[in-house]
Amino acid sequence: MSVHALPTANAGSRKPMTLHSLRAMQARSEKIAMLTAYDATYARLADEAGVDAVLVGDSLGMVVQGHTSTLPTTLDEMAYHTRCVARGLQGGAAWLIADLPFASYQQGTAQAMAASAALMQAGAQMVKLEGGGWTPETVRFLVERGVPVCAHLGLTPQSVHALGGYRIQGRDAASATTLRAHARELAEAGAAMMVLELMPSDVASAVQSDNPQMMTIGIGAGPGTAGQVLVLHDMLGLTRGKLPRFVRNFARDEQTGAAVATDVALAAYVAAVKAGQFPDPVAHAYGSAA
Repeated sequence: MSVHALPTANAGSRKPMTLHSLRAMQARSEKIAMLTAYDATYARLADEAGVDAVLVGDSLGMVVQGHTSTLPTTLDEMAYHTRCVARGLQGGAAWLIADLPFASYQQGTAQAMAASAALMQAGAQMVKLEGGGWTPETVRFLVERGVPVCAHLGLTPQSVHALGGYRIQGRDAASATTLRAHARELAEAGAAMMVLELMPSDVASAVQSDNPQMMTIGIGAGPGTAGQVLVLHDMLGLTRGKLPRFVRNFARDEQTGAAVATDVALAAYVAAVKAGQFPDPVAHAYGSAA
């Protein structure tokens, strides 16, 4: 079926998301539903399903290009896919975030600003960068120049080799304390949003409590964040191989196991996030820090 023929109950009925409206959602305890997208078709489907924010993740290096990590993804490729997604969101409501890929911001604030400009000129409304400790200076520099920033802590895929693989972060008291300190520094530097990936639920909840002015978005970080994000291909059951426990296949009916249409699956994801039914605190989370 053509995307143009899909149900459009949400199309045109929502006002475009802004940082102000996203913060207002957080203030009234409405969960923020975010998904990745890498092309115009899926971006439009996600928007019509009611997704609040779309992330053009450097995960496209793995999902779209077949690499084993996000590291090969280039700035030019990120800009290309951001333009594709931005076209799909034309006339829609979802807020558009794009990843700064590896080696596009590590050399200093000037490099980070140039890379951010490329993505925003491609249609992004916010850029995302990974890591703590050394990143607050970059965040502050970008925010002061009108670039909204989403930070990213916990499992940071661009540092996969330094972290020793795709491992849960913040499991012991010392590393949990470091994560909370880094989050506080990034919030003070002006990060409006922060992805918290693969960490114990209590650590992620503490980061949100420590920084109530910042919107935390969890992925494998339990239900205590302001919102949730998943890789679209994961939650549609398209990714082959063993998936992390924090993923739920929304393209399968939980009761019958029957396949459901993509638009139905996307709407189910949004509804589950909004209702606080996803993630499940046991099935989709990683317990507490030691």
